Amino acid sequence: MPHTSGPRRPADRPAGRFADRLRPGLLALATDNWLARGYLAVVACSVAVMFLFPDSGFAAGPLVLTAPLSFLSVVLPFGPGTEGGAAQVLAVGFWSVWLLGCAFVNAAVLGALTVRSTGSVRPASPVRPKSAAPHGLRRVRTLLAPAVDNWLGRGYLAVVAATLGFFLYAVYVSPDPGFAGIWPLMATAPLSMLTLLVPISAESAVPDWLDPLLFSAGVALSGLFNAVLFGHLAHGLRTRRTAVPS
Repeated sequence: MPHTSGPRRPADRPAGRFADRLRPGLLALATDNWLARGYLAVVACSVAVMFLFPDSGFAAGPLVLTAPLSFLSVVLPFGPGTEGGAAQVLAVGFWSVWLLGCAFVNAAVLGALTVRSTGSVRPASPVRPKSAAPHGLRRVRTLLAPAVDNWLGRGYLAVVAATLGFFLYAVYVSPDPGFAGIWPLMATAPLSMLTLLVPISAESAVPDWLDPLLFSAGVALSGLFNAVLFGHLAHGLRTRRTAVPS
């Protein structure tokens, strides 16, 4: 008599269950916890403010709240400023979908932080001999580990390093640096926007050659912070994927 009990194989599941495949990933992390849902609610309110008060200083709220991925839209061949009938409608629609996707990615990052903070999905680590490094240094290494122990964090850090390298080359080597600083600033937003609050000018107390290095240090720290968040997202996605029964 054939054996009929036991778990169903993936091939036995009905096809077309796209929602079931999405659930363990970004969609679940972005919607099944209070922190992610609260973030999405704030983004939705900022979009409403953008439409109600398009000339106010809060009109850029959705773009800042969904950074850094939202700033990638500047490299697209068209955007909300595209003029002309159907092209303008298509540009605005594409930009809206892009903004929505960036919001869900950021919400998933926050959701991954919430999941990992519960400690329910973190596997037990094998007992290792205590390191000779001071406790404070070990704690820093633990906090920064998600930035480099996964492909998402390492890839993002590579992008940040490339934009910083281009900025430093433009400032110290190129005769005309132009607006080279905008690229690392956008790549590490929104935290990097705080560097704009630092008064760097000809009247500042530091030498002119040191200003770009201070700016680069602030951007690098912002990029490291974002890389840690992206690393937590990678861990959260991996945990969700392995938790789904086959």
